Amino acid sequence: MPPVLRVYFGSIPAGCVGVGQGVYDEAGYCGPRWLRPIVRLFAGRGVMFPERGADVPFVVVNTPRRDGSLHAERDFLFAGARRRMVDAMSCVRTGEIVDRLGRRGGLEVRLRAEADLRGMRMRSVGLAVRLGAARLPLPPVAGVAVTETADHADAVAQRVEVSVRAWLVGELFRYHGSFTYRIRPADGNPVRGVVPPA
Repeated sequence: MPPVLRVYFGSIPAGCVGVGQGVYDEAGYCGPRWLRPIVRLFAGRGVMFPERGADVPFVVVNTPRRDGSLHAERDFLFAGARRRMVDAMSCVRTGEIVDRLGRRGGLEVRLRAEADLRGMRMRSVGLAVRLGAARLPLPPVAGVAVTETADHADAVAQRVEVSVRAWLVGELFRYHGSFTYRIRPADGNPVRGVVPPA
């Protein structure tokens, strides 16, 4: 993978967080109007939201947890609203990631990950709903695709493209843009002398 992605997908030292800042060229809901009220319900859970915009500033903070998962909070700074997406990723086996979406991790997406010299691609291969300790598998009614690459216009930046599609409806939600990513101590001050993992 390109060096900027090795930092992004590498481990975060104890006491630190990973912070990304950038601009999404486009971000938000792009599905049919009749589904927008349902998507609005997800906004309070930190999953999706009904807003859509161009040139949307954003900040993502990745925090490692004791259980080995990586907790992410992604703030979208729309002109009229600030929306947050929350998820927690765990590597369950080589090439497979489980991403639990929302503040309570109620929606589970299994992703198959493939890395090469250009970057990382992740595609969903399973969905489930988590209700407490219960896990209820869902039919393949929706899919998620994530692509992370180096930004050829900026040597220290990377690009991300995310798309959520639903069966019979098409694309519901997407965001894509460029950002820089740094490892910092959890108190927010820049880290000096931290060597990113290879």
